[in-house]
Amino acid sequence: MTLDSPGDDSEHKLNLRHLVSSDYADLKRIMDEVYPGLGGAWTQKQFEIQLTVFPEGQICIEDHGVVVAAALAVIVDYARFGGQHTYQEITGDSYFNTHDPKGDVLYGVDVCVSPAYHGMRLGRRLYEARKELCQNLNLKGIVAGGRIPNYATYSDQMSPQSYIECVKRKEIYDPILTFQLSNEFEVKRILKNYLPEDTESHGYATLLEWQNLYYDPEKTPLIGATRSTARIGCVQWQMRPLSSVEELIQQVEFFVDALSDYQCDLALFPEFFNAPLMGMEHHQTSVDAIRALAACSAEIIESISKLAVSYNINIIAGSMPVLEDDEILNVAYLCRRDGTLESQYKIHPTPYEKRAYIMQGGNELQVFDTDFGKIGILICYDVEFPELARLQSEQDMQILFVPFWTDTKNGYLRVRCCAQARAIENECYVAIAGSVGNLPKVDGADIQYAQSAVFSPSDFSFPHDAIMAETTPNTEMTLIVDLDLEQLSKLKNEGSVRNYLDRRRDLYRITWLGK
Repeated sequence: MTLDSPGDDSEHKLNLRHLVSSDYADLKRIMDEVYPGLGGAWTQKQFEIQLTVFPEGQICIEDHGVVVAAALAVIVDYARFGGQHTYQEITGDSYFNTHDPKGDVLYGVDVCVSPAYHGMRLGRRLYEARKELCQNLNLKGIVAGGRIPNYATYSDQMSPQSYIECVKRKEIYDPILTFQLSNEFEVKRILKNYLPEDTESHGYATLLEWQNLYYDPEKTPLIGATRSTARIGCVQWQMRPLSSVEELIQQVEFFVDALSDYQCDLALFPEFFNAPLMGMEHHQTSVDAIRALAACSAEIIESISKLAVSYNINIIAGSMPVLEDDEILNVAYLCRRDGTLESQYKIHPTPYEKRAYIMQGGNELQVFDTDFGKIGILICYDVEFPELARLQSEQDMQILFVPFWTDTKNGYLRVRCCAQARAIENECYVAIAGSVGNLPKVDGADIQYAQSAVFSPSDFSFPHDAIMAETTPNTEMTLIVDLDLEQLSKLKNEGSVRNYLDRRRDLYRITWLGK
C-alpha cells in the first residue's frame, strides 16, 4: 500500500493515535515530500529521542495502518525563551531537550500532512487533538512558530507586517498562516531568522498563540471549588391577600424549601413580592401605603436571610421598598447561604413609581460573587437600559437576574424582549421572575401579568430559540433550570458571532460615572 493509493477500494479508514517507533519510515516519507528545501526528515535517532522525551505530545493519523499526517510538540517554560527564538533553539536542535514537564505552554514543533491527503482537513483534526491535549494537561495554551511560504511572492512589494495584515483580511492566501488563523490562533509577533534556510518565508515566521480557556492556575480544591454549572429556581409568585409579615414569610419558606429539595443554588423572587402587605390596612394615599410597606422590609429581609442559611440556598429576595433618609428606594437583596447580605438598588424608577410613590433611583451598580459564579441583578425597568448590563458584563457577569412586576402584557413584553437582548449581546444567561394574580384592594397591584423564563445566548450550544425554559403565563409555579457556565466562556471565544469581543472599543465605549 502506498500513500498515492490509500486502498484498493478507495475508501479511507482514518485513525488518530500516538506515534510509535515503527512509524519512522512513514513519517520520513511525508517529511521528505513536504520539506524538500528544508532538509527533509529528522534522523531516526532524533525521532526515537522525541518519542522518549514526550510520547504523549507526538500524534498522528493513519489510513489503513499507514501514517499520513503527524503533529509533534513539546512542553516548555515559555519565559525561558521569550518572544524571540529560533526553531533550533526551542526544539533543542530537534532533540526536544527543551521539554519541561513543569512548563506552562505546549509548543507546536511541526504539523505535516502527506500531499496525497491535502483537502481532507487532517491538519484540523491534528490541531483539535493538540488543543484537547493542552486542556487535559492544564497548560496555558499552545504556541508555535508558523512559516509564511507565500511571502516570497510579495516580498518585493510589502514588509512581513503588511503581508500578515493582508492575509488576516483575506486579501492574500498563505497556505500556513491562513490555516493557523482559521484554527483560532492569533499572531503575537514576527520572528526573524526563525528558519534561516526557509527561503520562501525569507527566514521570517509568525509567533502564534492559542489560549486554553479552561486553564486553572491553581489546583482545584477538594471541597468548596467554584462550580462550572448552576441550578437556579425562579418563583412565579401568586399575589394573594396577606394579614401579616409572618404569613408572607411562610409562603416564601414554602418555595425556598421546595427549591432547596431540588438542590437549587439560587432562588429568584419577583419585584415587590411583598406588595400584598399593603392591603393589611387602609391608606389614604399610595405614598402612605408604600411607606407602610417599607417599614416591614427590615423584618422581611432578616427572615429571608435566615432561610437562605437554614435551607442552604442563595436567595434573591425579589425587591422591596426601603426608606433611606426619608426617600423611598426599590432594593433587591442577595441573601447568600453563608449568611452574608448584599443589595442592588433599582436605578430607573418607572414613571408610575415616581408619580405614585415618589420613588428615587439608586446610584450604584454591582456584580456579585457567589459560590457558583458571578451574577448581576437588574430590577424590572432597569433591564430596558442596555448600558447597565453591558457594564456588568465588563465585570465578568455570567448570569443576570431580573425580578419584575408588570400589570399588562405590553409591559411584560418590554421586559422579556429586553432581557433576551441582554442575553445575546452580553453572552450571558438571563433569568426573569414575575408575579401573577390580582389584589383588588391594593392600589397599583390590582392586576398582574407574568411569564417567568430563563434565556440563553443564541448559538449552537444553546436551545434553538435561546430559551432555556419558561413557565405557563399567569399561573403560580416554579421554574428550575440547569445552566452550563463553561459554555459561556467557549461562546465568547469560539462562537459563531462574538458580540462581546467584537466591540469596536476604538470607536465607542461605556463609562460608569457614578460610585
